[in-house]
Amino acid sequence: MRSVITPGSHTFVTPATPADMPALAGWHVRPAQLADLPGLVALAEAADPGMTNLPADRGALAARIERSLDAFARPLAAPEDELYLLVLDDGTGRAVGTACLFSRIGQTWPFYSYKRTQIVHHSPTLARHDSHELLQITNDFGGASEVGGLFLHPAVRSSGAGRLLARSRYLFIAMHRARFAATTIAELRGWVSPDGGTPFWDAVGRQFFGMSLWEADRYCALHGNQLIADLMPRYPVYVALLPETARAAIGRVHASSQPALRLLEHEGLRLTGHVDIFDAGPSVACPTDQLRTLVDGRTARVARAAAPDAQLPHLIACGELGTFRCWLDRVGPAEPGDDRLRLSGAADCGEAVFHVPF
Repeated sequence: MRSVITPGSHTFVTPATPADMPALAGWHVRPAQLADLPGLVALAEAADPGMTNLPADRGALAARIERSLDAFARPLAAPEDELYLLVLDDGTGRAVGTACLFSRIGQTWPFYSYKRTQIVHHSPTLARHDSHELLQITNDFGGASEVGGLFLHPAVRSSGAGRLLARSRYLFIAMHRARFAATTIAELRGWVSPDGGTPFWDAVGRQFFGMSLWEADRYCALHGNQLIADLMPRYPVYVALLPETARAAIGRVHASSQPALRLLEHEGLRLTGHVDIFDAGPSVACPTDQLRTLVDGRTARVARAAAPDAQLPHLIACGELGTFRCWLDRVGPAEPGDDRLRLSGAADCGEAVFHVPF
């Protein structure tokens, strides 16, 4: 229902520099394995309660890994309802971050969000027009793909690690395009006050659920969204009737999601006018084929020679499904006019790789 990623308008993301390279030497993104369960539990315990796609529950995390392994192993011609769970490996086998892709949301149960709309009331007698904002519950994103669940251990939030992990998902989509929908979306974590207050939830959701935002989030993360279908109001919410603190939270991004906001914008996702029904965080979307990585990325064969230091860093990905790997490397043509790539040795000579500027 909600993923930890974020929006904006036209923020520029500074490209990686050679200084980023040594810190990420040997680091790579790969599919999560059952052996990663202790590491994922540790990551979940380091996250705050708003991380709905990374619940601090060993059984729930094990079930997510199993579901992901099944998705990687399943032959498919089109997206169904798969979860692909990726981890950032620091080169020692330790998972220091995680991210998700959902191939087609809103299938097992509806994918709810509020759509921000306007309604005009007109009185000929008073010669008056009044426009009011409404929040209308919808399933507009049903059938789309979703990127979400982005979380890095606090100790490694530097040197391009977040960009490597976040953008690896788009390389996976590019290399397995038939497994994803025509539209890709992300739901973004909404604003919470410095003291942990949840003004939008307290004004709306709590009135129908009778529990805190964190309790509702956790319940839906573990048991699905049927609770929403059962208890959420069916009629539009007039924003003018909400407290000022709740109105101010609508569409506002959580401070911790600002870096992810810039990554999403850089990839081409834009605001849609929808907000999360729990915390009113905004949603972003983009036609999948217009994602920047899919537009700018290229496939090439690897030459057996190290690239010169002068070349700019690229994201490199190879492997299919369960053997997928993505890492940061410098690239360069093997020789003038040759379309092969020289890499530092993480891929085999002659191997096909997908690459995009970092």
